[in-house]
Amino acid sequence: MSAATARAHPNIALVKYWGKRDEELVLPAAGSLSLTLDAFPTTTTVRLDPAAREDSFELNGDPAAPAQTARVGRFLDHVRLRAGSAVSARVSSVNEAPTGAGLASSAAGFAALATAAASAYGLPLDSAGLSRLARRGSGSAARSIVPGLAVWHAGDDETSFAEPIAGPAMRMVIVTVDRSQKPVSSREAMRRTALTSPFHGAWAVSAESSLRAMTAACRAGDFTRVGRIAESNALRMHAVIQSADPPIRYLTARGTAVFDEVEALRREGLEAYATADAGPNVVAIVRPDDADDVAARLAGLGAVQVVGPGPGARLVSQEEDA
Repeated sequence: MSAATARAHPNIALVKYWGKRDEELVLPAAGSLSLTLDAFPTTTTVRLDPAAREDSFELNGDPAAPAQTARVGRFLDHVRLRAGSAVSARVSSVNEAPTGAGLASSAAGFAALATAAASAYGLPLDSAGLSRLARRGSGSAARSIVPGLAVWHAGDDETSFAEPIAGPAMRMVIVTVDRSQKPVSSREAMRRTALTSPFHGAWAVSAESSLRAMTAACRAGDFTRVGRIAESNALRMHAVIQSADPPIRYLTARGTAVFDEVEALRREGLEAYATADAGPNVVAIVRPDDADDVAARLAGLGAVQVVGPGPGARLVSQEEDA
């Protein structure tokens, strides 16, 4: 194929991935588990251009920043190495989530890019293969290849990929308190945490324990257990991030207020649990029948949107060589 377009959705981790044990291969310090959403998709086209001397990248209709273009180029270098190609590409992407605000825009972006690039460069990959490929661009992108609940195995280069897992019915109420790009990227924050936090080793051990418990809770369909593990795991992740030197604080007073309100809802008998990826915005995990009531209660704290399980990354169109 000379061109391909793919679409992927972000995911919100119920058990977080934070820190790598191998930067080059993007192997996580611990496994993780997430829900791929039915909102905020990224649609990406990869068009091979034999006449181009280098890759180009357009994001939301404008030329991307040099650092973003370089990151896409490094990922395409890996694809070309596997495909035995030296042809440059023109990449255009439309991202419907706030970029860099902690709503997993890079997960959707690299899942879509991996799917489109594999097709354009003629790499026949199954879901596990696409997940392994997407992982090389952004660790959390490994999970956005998979629909709904996905567990990403820490593994090695061959076995570190995401696959589906059954679980209880749930919805998420996203509370966006800040749409601006965060000042410290997740990639940089992970490095700083791993290098400087005295608690990072304990975090990795704790995360693996949380993953085992979460996997069992999902398979049992135990919503309450899923929610409790997710909230505890999120707070532990933010604690270890804040223990970096210099400290990094993603959660603001407004985000903390959402956690407080979710706890108040539980005391009143409306079951909900809070989580937050590496950013200021917070997500309430709820039963489907409670989603609207929880959204109404949280609406005063930020812009709310109810989302549910979404599809995995998929091709939208392909073009054959002329």
